[in-house]
Amino acid sequence: MGEDKKSGERVSIFIDGSNLYHSLRAIHVEKIDYQKLVNVLRKERLLISVFYYNAPLDISIDKKKYWEQQRFFDILKKLPGFNIVLCRRKKFKKADGSFGFEVKGDDVYLAIDLVSGAYESLYDTAIIVSGDEDFVPAIQKVKKLGKKVENAYFIRSSSTTLKKTSDASICINEIIKEVV
Repeated sequence: MGEDKKSGERVSIFIDGSNLYHSLRAIHVEKIDYQKLVNVLRKERLLISVFYYNAPLDISIDKKKYWEQQRFFDILKKLPGFNIVLCRRKKFKKADGSFGFEVKGDDVYLAIDLVSGAYESLYDTAIIVSGDEDFVPAIQKVKKLGKKVENAYFIRSSSTTLKKTSDASICINEIIKEVV
């Protein structure tokens, strides 16, 4: 942010943190450099903001992982333009009787920020880092408001409809070496 870029095009990036985490694990990537990811995605355009959506882990279940995640959030907060949007984590029972956790509310918060940012003309192009088809109605609304939408996705973990609805798509698998 604040850097003079060749293009006057304003970009906001919306990262579905849980979706990104699980997609990275599926391709055996432990960590990425989020600043590099942002730079690759925005290209020569002016970065306005980055929103990262996720839920805090439960400290009572695993203190070490909880504090690792908190340190990760602190690192992201220090990056230019980054905003952490905390959602909630819900416990659910798996088919085998064990319990798991899922992030709740992240899709809603992302969609609200995406659409409200378009209404307020906070950006010219939104980049959604997710493979979740649930964002399609929000993307359609944003496009009706005259904004462009790009989708950064992973092979085999992204909706075809999401990619087709977006103005452009970026396969993260193809740029992964640039962001690790």
